[in-house]
Amino acid sequence: METLQRALEPYKHFDPAGWVALFRFLPVWAGLVMSAVGVAMLLRGGGMLFRAVAGPLGLVIGQIWIGPLAARLGFGTQQQQIALGASAILCVLGFVVPASSVFFGFGIPIGLMAANLAGQSDWLLGFVPAFIIGGALGVVMERPISVLLATLTGGWLTLIGLMAALSPALPSMVEKLAGLWPAAVSVASCFAVAGFGYQMFVLPPPEKAAQAKRDKVMAKKAAAEKKQVEKRWANYTKDSGKGD
Repeated sequence: METLQRALEPYKHFDPAGWVALFRFLPVWAGLVMSAVGVAMLLRGGGMLFRAVAGPLGLVIGQIWIGPLAARLGFGTQQQQIALGASAILCVLGFVVPASSVFFGFGIPIGLMAANLAGQSDWLLGFVPAFIIGGALGVVMERPISVLLATLTGGWLTLIGLMAALSPALPSMVEKLAGLWPAAVSVASCFAVAGFGYQMFVLPPPEKAAQAKRDKVMAKKAAAEKKQVEKRWANYTKDSGKGD
């Protein structure tokens, strides 16, 4: 657990070199698994696999924003407990209803910005409508947002996984890339851009894919029913011919 905490510590603040160094804590098999998951997120992450992103995203939202929000609403003494409980709820909700992470991820920061602009006396009056409108806008834009988040995650997982898997075979090349974190981030960004373009402009949206699947099932059912009718008609005409 201590090793995991040290590996993830740079992700709590802006430390790109530390982010890249995560590969040093991973064995080869874990790197292969991570890169496979990353590729899956790049290719299909904006659909059902978005749940794998939405759950942890809900956890992050709870940790970052729920605590300060609770303190601002007068629950400062229980801020830590509220943030912990809300993080767990938002994480589960994100896995079950991925759109909820998009709603809260957009609604809360937009609401906080509007509340700060409204001032101390009208803080709540500024927060509530902006939170609802911001969250609703996020849900309306769920498709591109989910694809963006999935491909960013997939690109990074693919990079770190490949670096961990290739480190024993190509140590000098991997270490050189790790020492130039802008280059590493650029590689992950290229993966993400390619995945975003593929999912947005090549793959059909989940709704169309589901409709096409339903149409295929209905067409197969109709063809089977037609075949049964033709078979019954053939048997009927055959029996009629024998009677004559």
